[in-house]
Amino acid sequence: MTKRHNAKYKIDRRLGVNLWGRAKSPYNTRPTRPGQHGAQPKKQSDYGIQLMAKQKLKGYYANIGERQFRKYFEEAARRKGDTSQNLISILETRLDCIVYRMKFASTMFASRQFVNHGHVLVNGRKVNVPSYLVKVGDVIELKEKAKNLVIVLESIASPEREVPTYMEADHKNMKGKFIAIPKLEDVPYPVKMDPQIVVEFYSR
Repeated sequence: MTKRHNAKYKIDRRLGVNLWGRAKSPYNTRPTRPGQHGAQPKKQSDYGIQLMAKQKLKGYYANIGERQFRKYFEEAARRKGDTSQNLISILETRLDCIVYRMKFASTMFASRQFVNHGHVLVNGRKVNVPSYLVKVGDVIELKEKAKNLVIVLESIASPEREVPTYMEADHKNMKGKFIAIPKLEDVPYPVKMDPQIVVEFYSR
C-alpha cells in the first residue's frame, strides 16, 4: 500500500473534517484528531490557519505533492485574473479529478490509479498521466476493457455524488465532455475550501 493510499484513511481525522463527504469516512465515527486521547484543539495562529487551508486543498486532490502544488500556485499567479480562482481552475482540470467528477472512480485516489493504469482516453488517445490538464471541449472516455469493471459500475451507481454542471457524463457509453472552466462556487466541495488563504500562505 502506498503512502498516499494509506494517508486517505487518516487525513480526515488529521484535518478534523470529512474531506470528501463520504459515508465511510473514519471521521464520522471518531471525530477527533489522531492520538491516544485525541489531540486537543488549540488556538491557531495566522500561519496555522493558512497551513490548514493548504493541507485541506492538497489533501482533497489525493494528497498532491508539495512541489507540484507550489507549481500550480505559481502558474495560477502567472495567469490573468484572480489567483485563487485560477488555482481552483487548474486543480479541477487535472485528468484524475475529471475522471472522479464524472463518477468513473469512487475516490480521488482510485481515480489517480485508474488513470495511471491506462484505462482513460482523451480525445481518443490514451493518457496515463493523472496531472494531465484537460481543456474545454476535450472528450474523456474509458477504454473498452474498463467499461464493465465492477469498481466503475459501483461508482456510477453510488448516490453519494452528482456530476457537476461544468462537465457532461454519458454513463451508458462511459464517456464525458469537459464543457467549462469552473469557479470556486461551482465546485461541489463537501467542506469549505479557502483558496485565497492558500494564496496568502504562498505569498508570505
